[in-house]
Amino acid sequence: MGSRIVRRLAGAGYSVVAWNRTQERAKDLDARVAATPAEAARAADVLITIISDPSALRAVVEGPAGIGVGADASLTVVDMSTVGPAAVSWLAGALPPETGVLDAPVLGSLSEAESGSLAIFVGGPADLVERWTPVLSALGTPIHVGPLGSGAAAKLVANTTLFGILALLGETIALGDALGLERTALYEVLSKTPLAAQADRRREAIETGDVQARFSLGLARKDANLISEAAAQAGLELPLAAAARDWLVDAETAGWGDRDYSTVLAWILKAARVPSEPSL
Repeated sequence: MGSRIVRRLAGAGYSVVAWNRTQERAKDLDARVAATPAEAARAADVLITIISDPSALRAVVEGPAGIGVGADASLTVVDMSTVGPAAVSWLAGALPPETGVLDAPVLGSLSEAESGSLAIFVGGPADLVERWTPVLSALGTPIHVGPLGSGAAAKLVANTTLFGILALLGETIALGDALGLERTALYEVLSKTPLAAQADRRREAIETGDVQARFSLGLARKDANLISEAAAQAGLELPLAAAARDWLVDAETAGWGDRDYSTVLAWILKAARVPSEPSL
């Protein structure tokens, strides 16, 4: 995602300074490569972070070479990672108080980043959002959803629907198989239900097992954990979200973490059938 964002910004005419925890990955970018996050922060007017999880965010912000050291009143930090509202709150507190902060996680994956068609959920002050909307618009469609932290909240809401629909689709197909419906008939039935679009979109991948890796199942499980944590902090019990998370956890535990997250469908079809009891 990061490399595609750099290329989009460079292609839109922006001068880009990049840093990557794996420096080898930054060599082919159309950008000046910074030696540290602090150096990147000092060189930028707006600094975009897009990394894997809250611990990775903490690692690039803290320390003598971190963003916090290079940040000042002239900088705005835009976190586009999926890290949850608590991590965004931590980020705002970890940076100098005069540094601007927006949270702007994205809905979409590699192809959307490459084409500039990401949906971008932006949280933060209206004036700061307005100032940096032209930059974000080079990457997709920014949607201002509220104050700081709202972008992270919106992304968890969106991902709850994605994981829940996948789990429901997988269980529905498993049920149809177990009850003896032919797959052609099963998909015809699903075409008349609210699952129609997802069933049609996923059908070929389910039938062939050929799934292009766009977003890893391990990262999806991380996001499902963030959903569970945010719900608990809000005093909510979400049994459906918890069940969808369990399918992701089971698949990752079985060694599927590096596969695309949509392969949880294949895992459900593999694992849902309860072995019959041996006759006595």
